[in-house]
Amino acid sequence: MVQVVGKANTLEGHTHTVSASGAMLIIPEPLAEGTKIAIENPKAQSKVEARVVRPPQTSHEGSQVPIEFTTPSPNFWGIFFPPDVN
Repeated sequence: MVQVVGKANTLEGHTHTVSASGAMLIIPEPLAEGTKIAIENPKAQSKVEARVVRPPQTSHEGSQVPIEFTTPSPNFWGIFFPPDVN
């Protein structure tokens, strides 16, 4: 579930891909780059704030919206991400 910060509307969608720092969301309508949103993970019953980092792309599934968490939230998805080896 995605909610635009400061707005009453909620958008239902799903993730295309996830990472320790954000995700690619598939939602019904595009959100502009820089838009602040709140994302809910219903399985974990948790919420996190994020922002749209690039303009969305439209596909047959909906709008592909790349987001990044505003604060580090590596455990939000409930998935273990191996550390970067650089």
